[in-house]
Amino acid sequence: MHLTTDIIAFIEGVGGPELMMILFVVLLLFGGQKLPEFARGLGKTMREFKKAAGNVEDEFKRAMDEAVEPAKPVKPAALPAATPPPERPPEKD
Repeated sequence: MHLTTDIIAFIEGVGGPELMMILFVVLLLFGGQKLPEFARGLGKTMREFKKAAGNVEDEFKRAMDEAVEPAKPVKPAALPAATPPPERPPEKD
């Protein structure tokens, strides 16, 4: 958990000048022709991620809706007709 907090603290500290420096270094490393390709790839990746996240959210909502609905009562199966008990012969005194 400590590592996650450090990463978030680093991201919160990135402002305008720092972001410009990062973009300048990326431009120097990859050149101007590769940047549009990277941006396109990043855009496609973000779009797919949002789509997948939306699908997961819809699946959770559907599962929750199904869990909330009350179960339908099951109709009992027809029982066989009851047969009268056998008659006893009359007792002799």
